[in-house]
Amino acid sequence: MTRQIIKTIAEAPAVILGVTLDASRKIIKIVYRHKDIKMARKYWHSLGPGMVTGAADDDPSGIATYSQAGARYGFGFLWTAGFTFPLMAVVQEMCARIGLVTGRGLAGNIRIFFPKWVLYLCTFLLFAANSLNIGADLGAMAKATQLLYPNLGFNFLILFFAIFSLALQIFTTYDRYAKYLKWLALVLLAYVFSAIAANLDFGQILARAVVPSFDFSKEQIFMITAILGTTISPYLFFWQTSQEVEEQILVGRTTLKLRQVETTKKEIKDMRLDVWSGMFLSNLVMFFIIAACGAVLYASGITNIETAEQAAEALRPIAGEATYLLFAIGIIGTGLLTIPILAGSASYALSESFGWKYGLYRKLKEANAFYGVIIIATLIGLGINFLNFDTIKVLIYTAVFNGLIAPVILTTILILSCNKKVMGNLVNGPITTALGLIITLVMAAAGIATIYSLFV
Repeated sequence: MTRQIIKTIAEAPAVILGVTLDASRKIIKIVYRHKDIKMARKYWHSLGPGMVTGAADDDPSGIATYSQAGARYGFGFLWTAGFTFPLMAVVQEMCARIGLVTGRGLAGNIRIFFPKWVLYLCTFLLFAANSLNIGADLGAMAKATQLLYPNLGFNFLILFFAIFSLALQIFTTYDRYAKYLKWLALVLLAYVFSAIAANLDFGQILARAVVPSFDFSKEQIFMITAILGTTISPYLFFWQTSQEVEEQILVGRTTLKLRQVETTKKEIKDMRLDVWSGMFLSNLVMFFIIAACGAVLYASGITNIETAEQAAEALRPIAGEATYLLFAIGIIGTGLLTIPILAGSASYALSESFGWKYGLYRKLKEANAFYGVIIIATLIGLGINFLNFDTIKVLIYTAVFNGLIAPVILTTILILSCNKKVMGNLVNGPITTALGLIITLVMAAAGIATIYSLFV
């Protein structure tokens, strides 16, 4: 008994130390977990226009294009996700920097530094493309909703989504509206989960993703232009620049003079993190949509997919109910996110072109023309569906149309962001300029190739 007591006393320090170490590990884990949560919250709060812009890139038009690429060509176009990521991130970063430094939107800068014909060409083409895109997206959202609730009428649904979008833009304060858009961006994760639910072979997918595959057939030229057009879309350029201005107004820089104070390194760093995060999310979703449709539909011989809702229906019997539901929900969520941005970017461009009062921070009575353009663009999109236009063709041709007008707008962005009179010390670096030039040339080449292929 005495020996046992002595042994227990002798071992006590070790036991105490062991318990202490074990408790310390648990405490450290809790602290680190708390630290991780705190860091995650800080990161989330730092995200803004870049995240929303990136998420808006994956609208129903984009989903349809990526679904077609996967269904028709399998993993053949997976490489485009990695290829376009740095290029689109660089373009959006240039747009954001222009907004931060000049305190104006993109159209406002084009108006000052370029001939008027360039301004009007860019803005009217943008308005036309965006209005068509709104129509196609409204139709896609309505059909996706019918996948979940078949008894709801198509006309009722497009009318509901159009009115709901307009109400959010017109009657919600910018601060609250921006938060809604940021949370809506998370709906894109539905496509990541839908691909995971389909039990894909990611080893094979990743191997194909790094090896470019492309021939110069008419069909593939058309597809690559559609992918580029829906990934590097002109409406994103205008939206990104204008939202940087809106964010400055939100913190009290309500005049142009206040917005043109020297941009700090922290502002540039925060903007860059925001933009690259948003573009990464956008291309990650693009990757998973192509992968899911390539692995499931193409492998099953289902290659004639024309819309996102068709892709969801085709995935259902093969990949399961979860993939089907997530795909359909994603279409509705991305449409709710993108339609206001399509209408808003067109309105920013036209309002700045003609010197109208603009901004989502303003009330309806303070910016009648600005909100009027938003309403007209949405109504045109609504009308396309009531007039029984082929929304499938509208979706794809809008993406191609975007691919054709993008080089013109990209050229203005590149010139502005390289001009010291405009940007001061925050002009492009050589790498940014080189990447900007590459994407402008790539988009121009794709557009020319598409026009040529249509007449051959």
